[in-house]
Amino acid sequence: MIARDLRNRILNGTIADGEMLPRQDELLEAFGVSMPSLRGALQILETEGLITVLRGSVGGAIVHIPKARSVAYNVGLVLQAGQTKLADVAIALQHLESLCVSFCALRPDRNTTVVPALWQLLHESRQALDNVDEVTRIARRFHEELVAQCGNDTLILLVGALEAVWSAHEHEIVNAMTLDGTIPTLEEREQFVTVHEQIIAAIADGDSTRAAAVAAAHLRNAERPLIDRGDTTINASLLQSPRTPAVESRSRKPMRARPSA
Repeated sequence: MIARDLRNRILNGTIADGEMLPRQDELLEAFGVSMPSLRGALQILETEGLITVLRGSVGGAIVHIPKARSVAYNVGLVLQAGQTKLADVAIALQHLESLCVSFCALRPDRNTTVVPALWQLLHESRQALDNVDEVTRIARRFHEELVAQCGNDTLILLVGALEAVWSAHEHEIVNAMTLDGTIPTLEEREQFVTVHEQIIAAIADGDSTRAAAVAAAHLRNAERPLIDRGDTTINASLLQSPRTPAVESRSRKPMRARPSA
């Protein structure tokens, strides 16, 4: 199958991200198929987000390697299609991010990898306490770091996608809260930073149970003001579409072998 062969070449790196697929005449010769069959295969790959077919005088197709932001955007689309509420995402994150935190505490190298990165963000948070927008941004980075440092690639990808969905909506809601004067008080912001310090301490001690429990309670408290503002439905348009291809000077990979159709 043409689509399967090209898909495998893209995913295993034979054709790199941003490169052009071989020209249509090369593909036709390499696969020994008709133009309608080739076009059908390219349509499949474009639907999967692995290529963008360029129309007009430029022509050709640009390759896209799947990335985490693509997962987040597509998760957002599926959640919106199901009319999923932001509160539903919040509950999922309470459990999944807490799991990531427990994994951080179980890492044997946590005190040379995880903990220093979190301490740096904590320091930045303390410096930015008077700036609501900045301290919110750093707090989000802190939570993203907890996921990114958990050491499990699958969790990093899936929980990271949910983090991105949540963050996009959080940004919108915090902006609205700023306009109507319902932003967290300085005391509340200081409390959040203090809890972040408690999470770091539990991770540093290797206490995965305590770290997860503190994180779960913190997430419930931090998410509640945003959830209480209304029955928000996920809006995927708040996440930027991951595909922004440029078309200038792209290289093409020649087809070196004639695979079976």
